[in-house]
Amino acid sequence: MSIQIPMNYVVFDIETTGLNPKYEKIIEIGAARVQNGEVADTFSTFVNPGRSLPERITQLTGIYDTDVINAPYIEDVFDAFTAFVGDDILLGHNLIFDYSFVKKAAVNQKKKFERKGIDTLRIARRFLSDLESRNLSFLCDYYQIHLEAHRALNDALATHALYQRLVASFADKEAELFLPRELVYNVKKEGPITPRQYELLLKLAKQYRLETYAGEADSIVLKPVAKVTADSVDLKRLTKNEASRLIDKLLSTFGRSNLSSSN
Repeated sequence: MSIQIPMNYVVFDIETTGLNPKYEKIIEIGAARVQNGEVADTFSTFVNPGRSLPERITQLTGIYDTDVINAPYIEDVFDAFTAFVGDDILLGHNLIFDYSFVKKAAVNQKKKFERKGIDTLRIARRFLSDLESRNLSFLCDYYQIHLEAHRALNDALATHALYQRLVASFADKEAELFLPRELVYNVKKEGPITPRQYELLLKLAKQYRLETYAGEADSIVLKPVAKVTADSVDLKRLTKNEASRLIDKLLSTFGRSNLSSSN
């Protein structure tokens, strides 16, 4: 019995503030719905991470704070993205990385995002092991696929083109590698910053004379603090764990100075 290679899927990519989904945030989502091997529709949005972007991320992606400051938060764009995906198979390059960030966003909102997917990196590692690299940029050069790297929709479209090349070159050799697999990423829900933590952070900011400014919805944004945080942080957008780490860093850097409360 012949194996049917998927030609209907949603290919997607995200840009983030860093590599670890436990601590970092999504700043851009790009996706394309593919039907019969052709792009039928696209989805693209910036996402406000609730913090300023690290300089290295701006240099890498060309995304600036001004691009994301008025963008929707992940909670506001999640349903639109999952509606675009529907029940389709996911496609990505190093797919588990992108999936892990979206799965974390889902869990934090008490929503589900269980999907099957195909990873072009896994396929490339199997058939192109002699190449010096299998990252997306290198493979696009190898296959002469146009890529404006490190923007979400551009990367998603390039991954689609790469998949089509891989199918043409290798699907007849090991078709099973082109079949979707269950995506597994285990993550626990992170609760939001508690009122007690928020008040303590305000107290610390005042006591240590840290620079702040008013954010959205009566929140306070803490400007970068040397040896503590390289980026501005919207305090009300912190999770409970993030707030706890920030409090610990402030206390260890500046001292407790007769503070009686804790997180």
